[in-house]
Amino acid sequence: MAEQERSLEEQVRFEIIDQVAWITIDRPERGNALTPECRDRIRDLFNGLNGQFDARAAVLTATGEKLFCPGADISTDRPSAKRPPDAPEQAVGEARRMMLDGQHTLMPAILDCELPVIAAVNGTAAGMGAHLALMCDLVIMSDTAKLIEVFARRALVPDALGAWILPRLVGLQKAKELMFFADDIPAEEARAIGLCNHVVPAADLRSTAAEWAGRLAVGPTKAYTFTKWMLNRSLDVDRQTIAEEESWAVELNTHTHDAAEGIASFRERREPQFKGW
Repeated sequence: MAEQERSLEEQVRFEIIDQVAWITIDRPERGNALTPECRDRIRDLFNGLNGQFDARAAVLTATGEKLFCPGADISTDRPSAKRPPDAPEQAVGEARRMMLDGQHTLMPAILDCELPVIAAVNGTAAGMGAHLALMCDLVIMSDTAKLIEVFARRALVPDALGAWILPRLVGLQKAKELMFFADDIPAEEARAIGLCNHVVPAADLRSTAAEWAGRLAVGPTKAYTFTKWMLNRSLDVDRQTIAEEESWAVELNTHTHDAAEGIASFRERREPQFKGW
């Protein structure tokens, strides 16, 4: 089917299976590169998971075995503001606004999603596509997949919050190496340096992601939410701030059903039955 005949819902598929939300990039015609519409759909899907009860974990993946996501689809025309006849083709500040309204709303949607999010990286994740995976809480890679901080190959500056996330995962010096040289990072190397949690054969990627997500989906969802929030803030705030926020998080969590169930199951020496609230 020609790409222009496929709906947006077909290009970014969404389904909930056993309380796991699966978001799948499915644009083989363009190597899973993202149009602005696809990017915004992924953002809206993640935002839409917050405060809901039908999903308690999420997986972000893509179709095929070659490409997870190479970044933005540069063949797509971007809409521009109406302008006078003598205005330049692109005025200063327009590209900045496009980024702030676009990729800089997508990446926080993943980081701030209240559910734990797994990236199941089936193939090459380059540029913004690499950062799309690294924003997820856990990363599982096919043994044939790789990450590429591709920007320097094209004399570009890293975007999509790459300069924020990469040093937090591998350290400042290693982040500079990866971004300056823009070399391929095979799955096993990605695991060794902290960009990936687990590497599996390509045929096992979906089942492994489903197993991990399934474990999370029956876990204490609110405790995961508070834990994710504190960990994501831990490198950005001072010790006293995190102490204050930790104290509030612990207190709020004690009022959840699952916290009470966790204590009761321990006392009664049985497996807990968490409900997600």
